[in-house]
Amino acid sequence: MIEDIETIDEFLDRHASDVEEAVRTAAATEIMPRFRRLTEAEIDQKSGPHDLVTDADRLAEAYLTKTLPQLLPGSVVVGEEAVHADPASYAAIQGDAPVWIVDPVDGTRQFVRGEPGFCTLVALVQDGVLRASWTYAPARGLLATAVRGRGAFLDGAPLRAGSPEPGRDLRVATSHPDYTTPEQKHALLGLRTDGVAPRPCGSAGMEYLAVARGELDATAFSWEAAWDHAAGLLLVEEAGGAHLTRAGHPFRIRGGNVLPFTTARDAATARRIAGLLAGGAGAEDD
Repeated sequence: MIEDIETIDEFLDRHASDVEEAVRTAAATEIMPRFRRLTEAEIDQKSGPHDLVTDADRLAEAYLTKTLPQLLPGSVVVGEEAVHADPASYAAIQGDAPVWIVDPVDGTRQFVRGEPGFCTLVALVQDGVLRASWTYAPARGLLATAVRGRGAFLDGAPLRAGSPEPGRDLRVATSHPDYTTPEQKHALLGLRTDGVAPRPCGSAGMEYLAVARGELDATAFSWEAAWDHAAGLLLVEEAGGAHLTRAGHPFRIRGGNVLPFTTARDAATARRIAGLLAGGAGAEDD
């Protein structure tokens, strides 16, 4: 089993390109052949009409669940669809083994509607520390990668989130109301103020990519599911951005966060959005 950070670095030196190939292959073999060709029999609901799963989700996750531990012996996979089938499997994030966090199709609603705003997300985590991530939007031909301490890249070119332009309203993608508690809805009301332009979010992975590219100033999300956030959090961090919970602490991938939380192009923007969220409902101790 991988036991130290240095060994993970050595693994990434040797095999980051193999992980990229696995992500691309999962999309090429299981996702894209079904894009705009799904039948009703290939689409199911999970918790409700806004929470969909397709054969593409299940089969792409199965491919990655088989392939990634072969690249890194001793590692385990926490995938969205596997956790839906067995919620106890999410506890692997708390363990000592390196964890692959997988969202096979982030933005399944967009995928089902035949829209290109979906992506495959993979992150490598050890001891609660995000080490590397892959964000692949196959319908748009975009691959973003990040390795802790080594920067973020989009199709091989360095990514820098930059800072919002002075005097312009902050563009913020926020949680869908269906996925917020009354307290979280109250907190999000803090964003309805001068100088902030909130809008509903799409695929979380695509929103994180937009922050890392400087096309979106911040997100304000109200759920903790690691597969939605792990890859994007590291991507934005390595592009120069920051993340904070409503209590003013960095988001913890292992959970226990005060929600909503924000991820932003720079630290100043993260502090501003976190402060507005705290003012909306009152921060708790983290």
